[in-house]
Amino acid sequence: MVSCSGWLAGVSEGIKSLSDGVLEHILGFLRAEEAVRTSVLARRWRHIWKSATVLRVGSCGPGKQEVEDLWSLVNHLLLLRGDSPLEKCSFTFYAHLNSHYDFSHINLWFWHVVMCKVHVLSLRMFGHGTDEPWLQLDNLPLISQHLRKLKLVGVQVHNSFLNFSNCPALEHLDLYNCELSSVNKIVSESLKRLIILSSMGCSDCRIRIYTPNVVSLRHGRFEGMTPILEGMPSLLEASVDIPGWCRDRCTNTNYFWSCDCEFCDTSDSTTNGRDLRWCPVFTNLKTLLLNGYWYVPDDFHALVCILEHSPILEKLTFELYL
Repeated sequence: MVSCSGWLAGVSEGIKSLSDGVLEHILGFLRAEEAVRTSVLARRWRHIWKSATVLRVGSCGPGKQEVEDLWSLVNHLLLLRGDSPLEKCSFTFYAHLNSHYDFSHINLWFWHVVMCKVHVLSLRMFGHGTDEPWLQLDNLPLISQHLRKLKLVGVQVHNSFLNFSNCPALEHLDLYNCELSSVNKIVSESLKRLIILSSMGCSDCRIRIYTPNVVSLRHGRFEGMTPILEGMPSLLEASVDIPGWCRDRCTNTNYFWSCDCEFCDTSDSTTNGRDLRWCPVFTNLKTLLLNGYWYVPDDFHALVCILEHSPILEKLTFELYL
C-alpha cells in the first residue's frame, strides 16, 4: 500500500514535470487572485502567473466581489504582467444597489487588456439599479487586430466604440442589458454572430446596424425604437423579438395611441410600409418562424414583403396565440 506521503510526493513530481505552458494553461482556470497566490508554492511558480494567457477578474457567484475590492489587486496585477499576450480575459463585477463607483479603473483595465492582444474579452456588471449611473466605457474607437469575440453586460457604450472598422478579426458581438441611447450605428464587416438582448436604445431615433457578413442574429426585449437592419446577404439564422413596449409609435399619439397624422399607422402593429422599405434580401434564408405580429387580418403587406425578400425560403411557420 502506498503511503499518503508517498502519494503526495508522486503528485509533486508529476507537477514538476509539466512544462511552463501547461502550468500557464491550468492557471487560466483560476480567478486572478488565486492565480497570484500560486507564486508562493515554489521558486519555479514565482512568475508563471504573469504569463498565463487567461485572466479572470471578479465573480458574480459565490464569493462575488465589488469593484472597489479589486482596485488595488488588479492595478498591481496588470502592472506586473506588462504587455504579456492574452487569449481570454473576463471582468465580472457585482454592484450593490444605490452604490456609486468611480469606474475609471475599469476603463483603464479594459483598454490595457485590448493592448495585450486579447482574443476573447468579456466585461460584465451585475446588480445594477435602473436609476443608477451606468458603467460607461470611454467613447473611443476600439482598435485591435486580434479581438475575435466581445461580450458586454450591464455597460453603457457610445457611438465611436461600436464602430468596429478597426477590428478586422471580430466575429462575435454580444450586448446584454446595455445602454445604447447615444448610439446611432453599429458597424462591422467582419462580424459573423450578433446578439443584442434586453438593451436600451434611443426613444426617438433608430440604430442602424451595418454587418453585411453576419450569419446569425438574435435581437430581443429591446427598449427604444427598433433598430434598422441594413443588408445581411449572408444571414442563415435569426431570432427577432419586438416587444410591446418598444417606441415605434408616433410621438403625437393621445392616451388611446391614436393620432391624426396623415401617414401614420397607429394600430398595434409597429411596422408600416415606410419601415419595410429597409427590408434586406435574405439570400440564404430557408426556414422562417413568424409570430402574430406579422399576421394581420386583411393586411398582409408586411408578410408579403418578407416573403418577396426571401427567394429560397423552404419552410414558413406561424406562431399564433389565440
